[in-house]
Amino acid sequence: MASAAEQLASNLNFAAFAKAEDLKKRIWFTIGALLVYRLGTYIPLPGIDPAAFSQAFQSQSKGVLGMFNMFAGGAVQRMAIFALGIMPYISASIIMQLMTSVIPSLEALKKEGEQGRKIINQYTRYGTVLLAIVQAYGISAGLENGNGIVTDPGMFFRVSTVITLVGGTMFLMWLGEQITARGIGNGISLIIFAGIVAGLPSAISGTLELGRTGALSTPLILAIIILAVVVIALIVFFERAQRRLLIQYPKRQVGNRMFQGDTSHLPLKLNTSGVIPPIFASSLLLLPATVAGFSSTTNLPGWANAVLASLGHGQPLYMAFYAAMIVFFAFFYTAIVFNPKDTADQLKKHSGFIPGYRPGERTAEYIDYVLTRITVIGAIYLVVICLMPEFLISATGVPFYLGGTSLLIVVSVTLDTVAQIQGHLIAHQYEGLIKKSKLRGGKRGR
Repeated sequence: MASAAEQLASNLNFAAFAKAEDLKKRIWFTIGALLVYRLGTYIPLPGIDPAAFSQAFQSQSKGVLGMFNMFAGGAVQRMAIFALGIMPYISASIIMQLMTSVIPSLEALKKEGEQGRKIINQYTRYGTVLLAIVQAYGISAGLENGNGIVTDPGMFFRVSTVITLVGGTMFLMWLGEQITARGIGNGISLIIFAGIVAGLPSAISGTLELGRTGALSTPLILAIIILAVVVIALIVFFERAQRRLLIQYPKRQVGNRMFQGDTSHLPLKLNTSGVIPPIFASSLLLLPATVAGFSSTTNLPGWANAVLASLGHGQPLYMAFYAAMIVFFAFFYTAIVFNPKDTADQLKKHSGFIPGYRPGERTAEYIDYVLTRITVIGAIYLVVICLMPEFLISATGVPFYLGGTSLLIVVSVTLDTVAQIQGHLIAHQYEGLIKKSKLRGGKRGR
């Protein structure tokens, strides 16, 4: 089986892609859905002055709004119908994951299989609606407090804004589910990916323009390009890195036949928590500066201004808190999504064991021991990737469009999508080989 899979993988080429009609339909559907999403980021909310809002947004572009704007593909900056983006759904999904590990009834529901997952997904959708309503109402109230942003403030504007923004988020959630079912890759991740990548051309042209005017030297631009390639290669390496634990299954007798024991591996990802720690850490750190920016009319105490200044980009206190929060959330989220005790119980249920460790509690302790140590390496990797742009910004003054979080998302989604495309090609070629073998068998029978 292994040699057959390797032969299929080695035979992947453009000819195989040309024959895979189902794969091409999935890719075209994905591209069309993402074009619909991009079109929606340019349709503005009714009842606002775009020029006045753009001026107000520039003063808050370095806070949480700037990060949300990048994830939303510029929809926040234009205050479009997709301004909320898919972030309420991401937040609701994370909250549900946390609740399933705390509430016993939800944890039992999660273990029921496909039916339980459907119910949890439905709860996630309800949570998305609630979060979107709260955030949309906050946005409508904030717009009314702006100077001249809303042309006709009042309850009608707030209600229409809430309906429009919540409807935009629910449409994106539905669109993401359609991409997952009928397209290629994970739909929600691809929507975030498209929003981030959409700003790359303008960022590259802006950097080249700075080089043309002499604001940036040519060697510095070349160094940035080389560093970007190195960082991407580093992310690919660490995102694919695994620690494999050897699992053995004893000999078993079925009827009068004795089957030899089998071996497999339990893969533990080096970065089990994914991109969640940087997102949580950056959101919490940027929140005070954003709130202070909105309340700039009030006189803040001197100590508050000093704390806000020290929490700015490139400041030592900001980097220290950022690194500490990434490490904390890396361990916290890994503990949420991976339970060594459940894994050990599943191994024991299927008669599997790790050589040298008794099934049950001793196996769970060993898995937890290994997981803790690889999570240390994964947390250090996340800290390095996320703080590197901050150090470069403070040292060179170059405005980097892609920070550590966005770069992690782009590379991870690309790896996942390419892997799914390869899987479809391998399945298509495998089906082709089966059909050929059946035809040959039929001819021999004749």
